[in-house]
Amino acid sequence: MTFYQFGESRVHRLNPITKLVFAIVVIIAAFAINPIWFSALLWVVLVAAVAVAGVLGRFCSVTLKFFVPFLLLIFLAQGLFYPGEGPVIAHLGPLEVQQDGLLFATQTGLRLLVLVDAFLFLLLTTHPGTLMTALVQRGLPPNISYVVSATLQIIPTFRARAQLIRQAQQARGLALDGGPLRRARTLLPLVGPLVLGAFTDVEERAIAMEARAFGAPTRRTNFEVIADTNGQRVGRWALWICAVAALAANALGVFS
Repeated sequence: MTFYQFGESRVHRLNPITKLVFAIVVIIAAFAINPIWFSALLWVVLVAAVAVAGVLGRFCSVTLKFFVPFLLLIFLAQGLFYPGEGPVIAHLGPLEVQQDGLLFATQTGLRLLVLVDAFLFLLLTTHPGTLMTALVQRGLPPNISYVVSATLQIIPTFRARAQLIRQAQQARGLALDGGPLRRARTLLPLVGPLVLGAFTDVEERAIAMEARAFGAPTRRTNFEVIADTNGQRVGRWALWICAVAALAANALGVFS
């Protein structure tokens, strides 16, 4: 129930904290620096990192399936309903396609694309359990590390659970095919078990963590020590410096 794809690449062998910092810094830079070409460049960097990790196929599949429809909606909404008086590219009846609206949609779409794909890169190359262990070893409280790990797993977990519920309902004779109205009527038999199953899953996890003394105040003994190197530590500091520089450039209006 995760996006993680096993591999032996150099990216997979990196410390999970390094990949988490990389994803966060890329997102900060994308939203701090205004020029459209910069967000596009950051996305190319992400694609290059994914290609090195050997998970480019899954990366492109998930991006096209989940993000492209949302991206088209952004272009449609901003291109036709952008509140401005800029140059008009085309007329669609009473609606106007404005140049400023398309530019704003491009910038917004690229930033959101970087946001989604940065975390997708992290999910595809890092096992959630390994990330949680690395966060705890770095001194982060187990409760917070669990929240981070669970948040990264929420979409694939819900997706896998929804698929199981769909198959179970079909086995019981529920017809899920047909037009939009028919599918809308069959939504309740799918959503109800999904929500109830989520609450049950939370309760079971809480009981399991309590049985394992998850909230114990004593320092834990790590069964697995996540490898780290001086080069990666220096690299993480360099990434944080880049993030601060991007925020400073935004505050000073360097790229405005």
